[in-house]
Amino acid sequence: MPGWIWWALALVLIGIEMLTGVFYLLALAIAMLVGGVVGWLGGGLVWQLFSIAVTGIAGCFWVHRWHHKGGRPKKQMAFDVGQRVQVLNWNDDGSARVSYRGSRWDAIVATPKTPRRDSMVIVEVRGSILVLDENPLSESH
Repeated sequence: MPGWIWWALALVLIGIEMLTGVFYLLALAIAMLVGGVVGWLGGGLVWQLFSIAVTGIAGCFWVHRWHHKGGRPKKQMAFDVGQRVQVLNWNDDGSARVSYRGSRWDAIVATPKTPRRDSMVIVEVRGSILVLDENPLSESH
């Protein structure tokens, strides 16, 4: 089997990986590229399949270890934590609309017991929602 077929399959896997973000597919695509190189160098089908299998297993094992040893990006501390915001209004459901960095943000209190004030401090950011507390030093969450 010519090596270019493995390269074509590798491109397909890389395309699918880019759509899904599954690094296992990237490991398999690299294995296909290795099989293509072996075929290009004149290796028979058995050697191509053997090199794909060994590289694929090693790559998947490495990706598995990377995922389970904290290879995913660590949660970063938001730069907004500790900043004071002005509460524009409190909603009946306990959420708020605040003015911060020149725009309006949705916000919630850190705990149901947190008092609602006109000026509060950001203690956490959850996506685009600010989590507020009255005192930045309190341990409410």
